[in-house]
Amino acid sequence: MNRVARALALVPIVLGAIGVVAPAQLVGIARLFESQSGLYVAAAIRIVLGVALVLAASGARAPAVVRVIGVVILAAGLLTLVIGLDRARAILEWLVAQGPVWTRLAGAVAIAFGSLLLCLLKPRAPTA
Repeated sequence: MNRVARALALVPIVLGAIGVVAPAQLVGIARLFESQSGLYVAAAIRIVLGVALVLAASGARAPAVVRVIGVVILAAGLLTLVIGLDRARAILEWLVAQGPVWTRLAGAVAIAFGSLLLCLLKPRAPTA
């Protein structure tokens, strides 16, 4: 499960890089999720990542931290379903209205977060 979690941790890094380099492209990607089925896909991605992190936590360098992050992401996935499409659209429109500087900043945060996940998910060093 650790490999799956590490592969999924690449998603925020890739999306963050797109946000830093081409903010309009990231907004375009986000708009792909502006439908009821898109919202379900977004929620599913978060839920899968959260579950993968919780299951991979035992082999991670910082299992408690990875488990907490996994639970938070899992809760965010479930919350995505609760907030609904209209509110999700309103959030996206608000973010777009903030301009490309904020999109770039959010991209940098996503890169940092994904990188942190990769570091935390490295297997523990063997003890002598």
